[in-house]
Amino acid sequence: MGFFDRFFNKDKKEDLEKGLEKTKVGFFEKISKAIAGKSTIDEGVLDELEQVLISSDVGLETTIKIIDRINARVAKDKYLNAAELSSILRDEIADLLSENNTADIETYEIKERRPYVILVVGVNGVGKTTTIGKLAYQYTQAGHKVMIAAGDTFRAAAENQLHIWSDRVGCQFFTKGMGADPSAVAYEATAQAVKDKIDVLIVDTAGRLHTKTNLMNELSKIQRSIDKAYEGAPHDVLLILDATTGQNAIEQCRQFTATTHVTGLVLTKLDGTAKGGVAIGISDQFKIPIKYIGVGEAIDKLQVFNRRAFIDSLFQKSKTEL
Repeated sequence: MGFFDRFFNKDKKEDLEKGLEKTKVGFFEKISKAIAGKSTIDEGVLDELEQVLISSDVGLETTIKIIDRINARVAKDKYLNAAELSSILRDEIADLLSENNTADIETYEIKERRPYVILVVGVNGVGKTTTIGKLAYQYTQAGHKVMIAAGDTFRAAAENQLHIWSDRVGCQFFTKGMGADPSAVAYEATAQAVKDKIDVLIVDTAGRLHTKTNLMNELSKIQRSIDKAYEGAPHDVLLILDATTGQNAIEQCRQFTATTHVTGLVLTKLDGTAKGGVAIGISDQFKIPIKYIGVGEAIDKLQVFNRRAFIDSLFQKSKTEL
């Protein structure tokens, strides 16, 4: 029984493969050109590979680390040939993800005390509201009692959209209306979740610009308010990042982690970009686990991120190559 048979059903496997198709096409076309006519992994091949990784938005720092590792491996195993490059690269990326706290997640389990409180942060336009709705759906489907709290009190559309999502998913919805203090919303929603014996509470926040320091610092106040209502919460602070923005997603991660204790990342819109390599760079640079990835617009197209599944799919030949 293979890995996908154990942890992914056929539909999930196909969703992941489709979601990474654009990344795979560019990635392997470039690698094929890099090794064309080469019999050994020489300096020229490594220079070409470096450009492939950078252009796939892996990031300069992580790219250099990968190249150095491959260089060391070539020096040790002197008879490696260019045809083996894809396999070697796969191994090194797998090792990086393993070292950087990105573990294999299997299900929407709740291991903490209940309610399990999730605070969701991220800038406008990254798919934050949609991700909250999809998360609520997944937890509801797993049999959990879920509440969504409308903590973005500055944008009317955010509250309305979350209300629609809660109705669609069939979960509880908490709001204090437009203009309310976000910290008060977070506190009262958490207290209500405790009272109502909610299993999972998902708290939205304003899609604040990561360049606005005063707004970013407000997230710390929200976290403290949740902790006052329920000691030890939030249990997860998920930063939503749009994979199509490539290196800008890495910069957003840098800004948010400087002021907020982010515990997990969600990469959205992977199906719409050739920049899927950003997942590797973000994991390596920030040592924060990627917990979920978006591979389509439908309600069930948010997947738990699994390192091995991601790599298996990324290094599988794209349909254009078959």
